Amino acid sequence: MAVCLNTASALILYKELVNGEYFVDKSDMIEKMNKRIRTNTKNVCITKPRRFGKTSILNMLGAYYGKAYGSKELFDNLKISKSDTYMSHLNKYNVISLNLNDLPDEGSTYEDYINLIRGSITDDIREAYPELKDKKFRRISDLLSATGEQFIFIIDEWDYIFSHGLFCEHHSEFLEFLRNLLKDRPYVALTYMTGVLPIKKYSTGSALNMFKEYTMLKDPFFEEYFGFTEREVETLCERQSALTMDEIRDWYNGYQTRSGERLYNPRSVVCALEDATCQSYWTRTGRMDEVLFFLKYNIGEVRDDVIQMVNDTPVRISINEEYSAGQESPKDREEIYSAMIIYGLLSYHDGSIRIPNKELMLEFQKALKDDDFGYVAELVRNSSEVLNATLAKKGDIVASYLHNIHNSELPILKYNDENSLSCVVTLAYLAARNQYRVEREEKSGKGYADFIFYPRQKNLPGIILELKADDTPEAAIAQIRNKEYCEKLRKEKVERILAVGLSYDTGKKKHQCVIEDL
Repeated sequence: MAVCLNTASALILYKELVNGEYFVDKSDMIEKMNKRIRTNTKNVCITKPRRFGKTSILNMLGAYYGKAYGSKELFDNLKISKSDTYMSHLNKYNVISLNLNDLPDEGSTYEDYINLIRGSITDDIREAYPELKDKKFRRISDLLSATGEQFIFIIDEWDYIFSHGLFCEHHSEFLEFLRNLLKDRPYVALTYMTGVLPIKKYSTGSALNMFKEYTMLKDPFFEEYFGFTEREVETLCERQSALTMDEIRDWYNGYQTRSGERLYNPRSVVCALEDATCQSYWTRTGRMDEVLFFLKYNIGEVRDDVIQMVNDTPVRISINEEYSAGQESPKDREEIYSAMIIYGLLSYHDGSIRIPNKELMLEFQKALKDDDFGYVAELVRNSSEVLNATLAKKGDIVASYLHNIHNSELPILKYNDENSLSCVVTLAYLAARNQYRVEREEKSGKGYADFIFYPRQKNLPGIILELKADDTPEAAIAQIRNKEYCEKLRKEKVERILAVGLSYDTGKKKHQCVIEDL
């Protein structure tokens, strides 16, 4: 039975995906791949974060191209069936599928690992081509050439031994194996290879320079296929009634195409719809402290940026797309953020980075509680006290807490800077995000409220918070009332609403707070 040549695995797995309740048809990507067959752009490497659909696309391609099993009935109902190239390539190729995260059951050396790959290909080819069974070949490439046929290679997790720190002394040998297998070989009709880590660091020479690589930083052709678009998520939401589009958007939106189209984390969206609840699904397939792992390389340099991003404020930075997330020790903020973009922990668009959504915001909030963040960690751990004081309408306690934050050692927090004050408020109310959806400068009534807190539970009041510089908290309360900032909360049937007026004196560096029921 074949292990990697013309197996039924891709077809079986893709059928399961198509049969799922929340399937999204991305099959029109096949048309773009068809155009690359037997051209000088036939080697494609997709390096995207986990959870973004790389393996789903991989199974789709294997099911479509593989000639051992007919898949016309499956694809006739999908978008690719409308393409002029549909029938030209459907089930027309020998497909060699390699999962490079497969380790041998016995043996733990690099030789055991690479011999498993070599043996799988060799055994399958000799079985499929009996005339070659007794002939000797020095290399797998010679064996494949002797078939006189062309193959499509579908390779999953090319970077597994790099990302898991396996066989480090043999990494160059492994790259040479891939080069010898794929580069300038007439038997290669197309290669589709996936991973998380970009290949550029590991292929500084000529080993894998035949690949066209598409990453989270640079992808002008395939970006819409790795993530759900806004319209696709809306369609999925219509198939159930437990969750609203606004809830899904709040939790899982945050990535963008070059044209600015929204992209959602596909795995998290599907998990939320299946479970009928929005929560963080991020750590189920990654390390538990991914965010903190990268920030700890240089917390002193990234701390102020993180505070701004937690405040929903983008941070401007020039990212070098050549940097590899596989770098052992990113030295500065550019390298740290570049790695975090590669892993999907930050989104990058138009020269700015930001925390993509609530799912990732929770991971950053957890990171801020780490002792390495110093005074910030103490503020975050105690922020629930500010929310409790607000709900109890104890304005003096809220003002005292804000005063302490503003007088902290953090250089980003300046009294004459409006963004700085909003950062102060964000830190003070960070714990509130567990119970509220917090929106900044949102249009409501006759103007824009500084902060609106939408309760996630019916027993909690809504909160409207207005800031005033060199004025009184009473003036802030009056503005909330006069401009009818409560309008949006009323539309969401929030019965009780608290108006929080905050003032700060830029000269005396003094805070005042008044809290009233509306």
